[in-house]
Amino acid sequence: MERTTVEKVSLWVKHAKVFNSYLKKFEEADVAVKGERFYYIDRKRELSFEAAEVLDAQGKYMIPGFIDIHMHIESSMITPLAMAECLAANGVTTIVSEPHEMANVKGVRGVEEMIRAGKDAPIDIYYGIPSSVPSTSEELETTGGVIDFPAMKGLLDHREVACVGEVMNYRQVIRENHLEISKFLDYVRAKRPDLPVEGHCPSLEDLELARFLYLGIDADHTEHDLEEVRQRLENGMFFEIQDKMLKPEILAYIRENNLYEYCAFVTDDTMADSLIEEGHLNAVVEKAVAFGFPLEQAVYCATYTPARRMHLTNRGAIAPGKLADFQLLEDVRHFCPALVFKSGRQIYRKGEKAERKSGYEFPRDFYESVRITDEQIQSLFAIKAPKDEGKVTVRVIENFPDCTQTHERLVEMPVRNGRICWQESGCILGAVFERHGKNHTVGIGFFSGSCHGEGTVATTYCHDHHNLLVAGDDPEDMASAVRRIVEMQGGYVVIKDGRILAELPLPVGGILSDHPAKEIGAKLKQVRLAMESLGYVHENPIMSFSCLGLPVSPELKLTNFGLIDVKNRRRVSLTVS
Repeated sequence: MERTTVEKVSLWVKHAKVFNSYLKKFEEADVAVKGERFYYIDRKRELSFEAAEVLDAQGKYMIPGFIDIHMHIESSMITPLAMAECLAANGVTTIVSEPHEMANVKGVRGVEEMIRAGKDAPIDIYYGIPSSVPSTSEELETTGGVIDFPAMKGLLDHREVACVGEVMNYRQVIRENHLEISKFLDYVRAKRPDLPVEGHCPSLEDLELARFLYLGIDADHTEHDLEEVRQRLENGMFFEIQDKMLKPEILAYIRENNLYEYCAFVTDDTMADSLIEEGHLNAVVEKAVAFGFPLEQAVYCATYTPARRMHLTNRGAIAPGKLADFQLLEDVRHFCPALVFKSGRQIYRKGEKAERKSGYEFPRDFYESVRITDEQIQSLFAIKAPKDEGKVTVRVIENFPDCTQTHERLVEMPVRNGRICWQESGCILGAVFERHGKNHTVGIGFFSGSCHGEGTVATTYCHDHHNLLVAGDDPEDMASAVRRIVEMQGGYVVIKDGRILAELPLPVGGILSDHPAKEIGAKLKQVRLAMESLGYVHENPIMSFSCLGLPVSPELKLTNFGLIDVKNRRRVSLTVS
C-alpha cells in the first residue's frame, strides 16, 4: 500500500514492536518524533514522514526508557556523570537520586555539588532532599554535615528536586519529637502537598506503620517479609521493589492481587562491579520476569508507575507529547538495549564506545575529608574491661549472610590485667573512628557471624555517617589499614598479615572516585574477592560491611559513640553487668 507523506519530523522509527503503556501490550507500529517528544504512533502504518533521521527498528521491541525513582549515585562510588553514562547503556533515561551520603559528609554543599556534577549527564537526574542527616541524631553518630529544616526548605528551590528523600529515623518520627524532618513534613503538607515523600521503615507494622503513613510518608523500599509487604500495600503505601525483595512469595502476592499500579522497580544501591558486570535497573527487571513477574507488567513497573509516583507526567510511555525516551531491545527476555534515545537523541548504541565527557572536579576540601589522629588509632590496642581478672559478658554484633540487619549476641570473654582478651573469643574487633574532625571519638565493638574471621577490612564508605570503620583480628593490621585509608583520603582496603590484598581509593568526600567506572568496578571486585577469601559470606559483602555502622537498620550497630540499640534509639555498653 502506498503511503501518504504528511509532514516533517526529526526522527521516524519504522517497523518496531511498540509497548503500549495504557493497554500493557506490544503492537506493531511506526513512531514519529518531533524534537524532544513523541509525535505520532502509526499503528496502521499508512503514513510517511519526511524525517531528518530514519531508523529501521527491524522488528525490535521499543519500550520507554527505564525510570529509577529510588537510588543513590554514591552507592556506586562513581561520580554522577560517569554513573549516568553507565545507566544510559542499561536503558535507564531518568533517575531520582538521593545524595544523603554526600550530605552526611558535606551537608548542603555536598548536595549542591552532586547536582552540579550531574549537569551535563546524558540522562535526566532528579534528586530527593536528604531528610535524615544524620540518620538518627548527633547523640548517636557524628556526621560531617547536618541537614536541618532551613536547609531542606532551601533545597526545594532547585528545579531538579523531585521528592523528599527517605525518612530514615522512622521510629523516632512517629513519636512526639522536635526533629528537623518533622518540621519539614509539616511545612510540606501545608505548602507542597503534591511533593512525594519517600520512606524507610523496615519491620514497622500495625499502629506504628499507620502513624508513619499519617505523616504523609507513603512509600517504602526496604527489605520485608510477606506480612510487612501486605500491610504496606493494603494501607495504600507505594511499594518500591529492589533486587533483594524479588522473593517468590512477594511477587506472587503482587501478581495474585493485581497490585502493579502500586509498585515500581528500583535499585537503591548498586555496587560499581555489579553495575559493570550485571547492569542496573534492567537487571532487576530481567530477574523479576525470570521469577514469574509478567513481562508487560514488569516494563510498566519500570517506566510508567515510577513516572507517575514522582509526578513526572511527561515520560514513562510512548505516546504523543511524551518525552521521546526509549530503548530498542532485540530480545525482551534480556533487557540489554541495542539503542537508547533520550529526548529524541541517541545516547547509546550497542558496540559503539561512548565519547566520555570530561569529569567534574569537586572543590578542594572534598578531597581532604579524612582526618584521623594517632591518639585515635592507639585505642585499638587496649580494650579495657570493667574488672581486672576473670570473665566478662560482651555484646557482640552478629552478622548474617542474607541481609544487612544484625542481631545482638552475648559472648563471654576472658579478662587479664584489666583488658578484654577478645582474640580468644572467636570474634573480631571493630572500631568506628570519627573522621570529620569534630570530636575525634572512637566506638569499639565486636563482630561475629558471616563477616570475615581473619584479616582486616577498613573503609570510609560506612553508611550513613561515613566515618572510618575497621574490623579485624590483629590490631597492628587494623592500625595499618586505618593509616592507609587516611593516606588515600578515603576508600576500601583489605589487609592480611601486614600485606595489602586489595584496595579502592575513594578520595571525593571519602566515598567517591572520579576515575572511570570500569576501573572502579574492577578494583571494587578485587576488594570483594579479598573479603571473601578472608571468610566473609554474603551476597554483597561490600554493602554488608558498610552497613555494620548504620544505626537505622536493626538490631545492633556500631558508630563512633559505640554500640547502638537501633530499636530503642540509645547507646548501650560494650559489656553486660
